[in-house]
Amino acid sequence: MSFALWMVLAAILLPYLTIMPAKVTSRIDNHAPRRDMERMTGWQQRLDWAHRNHFETFPAFAAAVIIAQMRGAPQGWADILAGLFILARLAYTAAYAADRPSLRSNIWSLGFLCVLGLFALAAIGGPAAAPAG
Repeated sequence: MSFALWMVLAAILLPYLTIMPAKVTSRIDNHAPRRDMERMTGWQQRLDWAHRNHFETFPAFAAAVIIAQMRGAPQGWADILAGLFILARLAYTAAYAADRPSLRSNIWSLGFLCVLGLFALAAIGGPAAAPAG
């Protein structure tokens, strides 16, 4: 399995790892966890928001990686862009927790550019993208 595909797994785990510190340090009633999470404030609330944003960005990232793989995009570049996306998401989470909105938005944009780059690689394709025959 390629590094880029491993980064899809990392992106699957990222929302859960992001919210864990907020859940552990607050009193969340598993009977109604969403109600309790709405009452969080400060860094815990910001981690919840980052957690939700990770779910929002995942489909585009996963699709971009999978399509790049299917189209035979240059693997080295796909791996770099996928790794940069995950690093950007980690930095995004840190900026969100630290309440740095401008930095967070810039980092989000970097991650988005990585997704666009993966789609561009898919459009270029490679030997696997050439028609058979």
